[in-house]
Amino acid sequence: MAKQNLSPALPTLGSADIAALSAARSSRWRPGLAQQGHFARHSEVFANGREASGAGLALALALDELRSRRAGASAEAEDRRAILWVQDRAAVRLNGRPYRPGLPEEIRHRVIHVMANKPKDALFALEEGLRCRDLACVIGELAGNPKPLDFTASRRLSLTAEKHGVPLWLVRHDAGRDLSSARLRWEAHSAVSAKPDWNGQAPGVPGWQAELFRARSHAPGKWTMHDDGTGLVARPAAHRERPNAATANPFHLVRASRDRSLAAC
Repeated sequence: MAKQNLSPALPTLGSADIAALSAARSSRWRPGLAQQGHFARHSEVFANGREASGAGLALALALDELRSRRAGASAEAEDRRAILWVQDRAAVRLNGRPYRPGLPEEIRHRVIHVMANKPKDALFALEEGLRCRDLACVIGELAGNPKPLDFTASRRLSLTAEKHGVPLWLVRHDAGRDLSSARLRWEAHSAVSAKPDWNGQAPGVPGWQAELFRARSHAPGKWTMHDDGTGLVARPAAHRERPNAATANPFHLVRASRDRSLAAC
């Protein structure tokens, strides 16, 4: 007697379902998505510790979300909540503390700065800050790949941020791409700023070459970004063709130098 198969049949996806899933996954990131209800509670920014690109991009992304949410119909007219900025001592040695007079005027007097001696203490301060709904967001800076920041600690940060609704941008200076539960993971490099029209010798607006290499709801991509003081502007990075292996001479390849001087964020 043949044995009857009592296991339920697996659901089948039609071509329309597959197309819808593919379209949702391939949606490109762009500034202002928070106004439409699309935002990640936990993001990471990887950057070179010898330039201020990581902290600058994290702040620009945080301000883009805060401004976009404030522009929504259900948002408050003015957001006066504080912003918690946490650094470990190694991150302070690399990039220094946030320079309050150089911060955007809208948050200049709302930043609460915490410097922790050890990465473990910094992670504790970040998690406690994410539990406070009176904070607009939390920005963190850690150097390297400290042992306390394992996948379990990263998962705790993600769950806490999602539970309490406080977004986190964690800057990783000189760190390898380890396991993480962050929803968006960026890699940032400084970009050459355009010269101001009124004074060619003055520093330009901050600019970055940003790569989104991991995202749950967005396709990976590269952008050239800058903050003109009113909002974040991003355009897809120009596609560069690979050199022909038969004709390219590896001894004559020159890497374009980057201008690492950034205006204060």
